[in-house]
Amino acid sequence: MIRLYVSSVIEASADTVWARIRDFNGLPTWHPAIADSRIENQQPSDRVGCIRHFHTRDGGMIRERLLALSDYDFSCTYEILESPMGVEQYVATLKLTPVTDGDRCFAEWSAEFECAEGRERELSDLIGGGVFQGGFDALKRHFARR
Repeated sequence: MIRLYVSSVIEASADTVWARIRDFNGLPTWHPAIADSRIENQQPSDRVGCIRHFHTRDGGMIRERLLALSDYDFSCTYEILESPMGVEQYVATLKLTPVTDGDRCFAEWSAEFECAEGRERELSDLIGGGVFQGGFDALKRHFARR
């Protein structure tokens, strides 16, 4: 089992950042790698069990199921159902924690998954750097402009 963990500090309150990222269907509004997204079967995007179907800017199609969403903990957990990346049993959590010293929050994105032997480093770099850190960098740029 591969375990990834990426963290960052964002110069905005957890409430403010959560308002931007909470929508399970809202990836295209804040993550630069995502082109479009829709929730299947017209379900609400905050209903546990809903499935988002989205495309990356390079044309990949991914389907993910929302496993948990907590406004109290500023966190969401999801699993990949379909992806061109070659990951199996992929479960990830995105969580924010208020930083009490200033108007900031601590952001954490973690995942566990299985993959073909020999692809561990490639997928860890792609997911940890491109997806997780790429998302955090976009949020930091967005809130720096406020």
